[in-house]
Amino acid sequence: MSKKINTEWNLSQLYKSPDDSQIEKDLVRAEKAHAAFAYKYKKSNLYLKNESALKKALQEYERLADTTNFSGGFYLGLLQTKDSSNQKVIAKANLISQRMQRIGNLVMFFEINISKIPTHIQKKFLVSKDLFRFRYLLKKSFETGKYVLTEPEEKILSLKSLPSHSLWVDFVGKLVSKQTVTHKGKEISVSEANYLIPNLPTQKERKELHNQIVEKYWAIADSAESEINAIVIDKKINDELRGFTESYDATIQGYDNDKKSVLNLVRTVTENFHVSQRFYNLKAKMLKLKRLSYADRGAQVGKTNQKITFGKSYEDLCRIFTSVEPEFGSILKRFVVNKQIDAYPKVGKRGGAFCASHHKAPTFILLNHVDTLDSLMTFGHEMGHAIHSEFSKSQPVFYQDYSMSTAEVASTLFESFVFYDQLEKLTEKEKIVALHDKIQDDIATIFRQIACFNFEAEMHKTIREKGNMSKEELASCMNRHMKSYLGNVELTDKDGYFFVSWMHLRTFFYVYSYAFGQLASKAIYKKYQENPAYIKEIKKFMSLGCSMSPEDIFKSIGVDVKKPDFWKKGLESIEEDITLLESLVNKPKKK
Repeated sequence: MSKKINTEWNLSQLYKSPDDSQIEKDLVRAEKAHAAFAYKYKKSNLYLKNESALKKALQEYERLADTTNFSGGFYLGLLQTKDSSNQKVIAKANLISQRMQRIGNLVMFFEINISKIPTHIQKKFLVSKDLFRFRYLLKKSFETGKYVLTEPEEKILSLKSLPSHSLWVDFVGKLVSKQTVTHKGKEISVSEANYLIPNLPTQKERKELHNQIVEKYWAIADSAESEINAIVIDKKINDELRGFTESYDATIQGYDNDKKSVLNLVRTVTENFHVSQRFYNLKAKMLKLKRLSYADRGAQVGKTNQKITFGKSYEDLCRIFTSVEPEFGSILKRFVVNKQIDAYPKVGKRGGAFCASHHKAPTFILLNHVDTLDSLMTFGHEMGHAIHSEFSKSQPVFYQDYSMSTAEVASTLFESFVFYDQLEKLTEKEKIVALHDKIQDDIATIFRQIACFNFEAEMHKTIREKGNMSKEELASCMNRHMKSYLGNVELTDKDGYFFVSWMHLRTFFYVYSYAFGQLASKAIYKKYQENPAYIKEIKKFMSLGCSMSPEDIFKSIGVDVKKPDFWKKGLESIEEDITLLESLVNKPKKK
């Protein structure tokens, strides 16, 4: 492209600098407004009995959330991802986080009181026409009411979450980030080494680097053992106080999911681990290995020769998105013009990619683009999140966010738009590589995450019953569950120490949302393939935010995840891809 493309964030759209006086002004304004709301409604309980009074109170609560929105923490968090070593920003972010927690505590009583409204009055409020705008908010509040404690107890749990969970997790995260290994005579971080392993050409090289990493994890496993046991026991205490029966109940409720549909998902994927095992058997054949090692699970089977610069990625995504829906292309163009995308890796910048959205603030995307097809796919994935966020901003402030169970749907859907467009441009050899990579991503997103869910369930159950799990027990448990979906893949005793660095384990049971979203996305994409006019329903889904449960949102666009065989149909599409890959791999080569 002839025109220069913006490739760095312009965070001055939020604040001028970490020292900007406007940060403190906005925070003080929020503190005063929340204190005023608390002063007014702590003295009255009329809103707990009267429809008109509740409507007025909720309208004021909505205005409070809307007009005193504070984006200082959002801004400082983005700065940290740009430079993880900036201690000044980290310290300020921690202090602001504590103040924001206190601000939330000022009005905590309001939602607690609403959740405790007697059942006969709840029923009356839920059918009220005057309260229709807030119906789903009230429904969720009433459903969680039995798990909500008194205001003083809730404040204690809120305040103790930092030392009893967050700081433990931060400690291990920092410990892991400081570990280094040697590769080609150069000292590199374990995170960089993990990224490099799939690109190494031989099993010997992959295993050598992998073994260095697991040795590092094993060496710091005492710390991770203490951390895991501490945060799991803390969760047990919280669950017992609230009355949650199973260790995963709080997460499922927090994500607004139907428990039966989630457990059906876990059971169905677990019963079909033979699908992922079949893939790894084929992968071993493609790599000409008798047996894969754990280090080989993500190994490349070849490369697509295309060099796709960020500018080319932008061009391709503009074309693809615009062809699907012109509004999608317009959003992407706006993001680049307004400097809402940070494209390239830099020293001190966080690895990976993410999309960050905040009420009444620009949505930002972080990439680490390295000019490959995979980088293009990641760009498409994160733009899916971003477009979802932009559409959901049409909702009132209470409904602008979206559940973790719908979060991965738009992103993987947009990935599909990109993948099938690019597939047509590849040589037959490159198509094999691209199809392999797509299936491998599906396996990691669905089968590996559910295997991890099963590991978490056993870990929580064991620690709750026994009081502790040693690092050896944690590693053995991890290996057993990884083996369940990998099949005939060699795992050493120390491979299990990957529990040390798997940070998703610290966001309890979060992993199921990946599989949930990926399989729902497959169903939506199939409907779009059958009828491109279905894009209207896709836009509707993204516009609903969290104004309904994930199950009801999908049902409103003709996708019923509650059907007993829904998840199985999604897994069948992966089997079809594996069958296609097998046919391409086994196809006789032309002489």
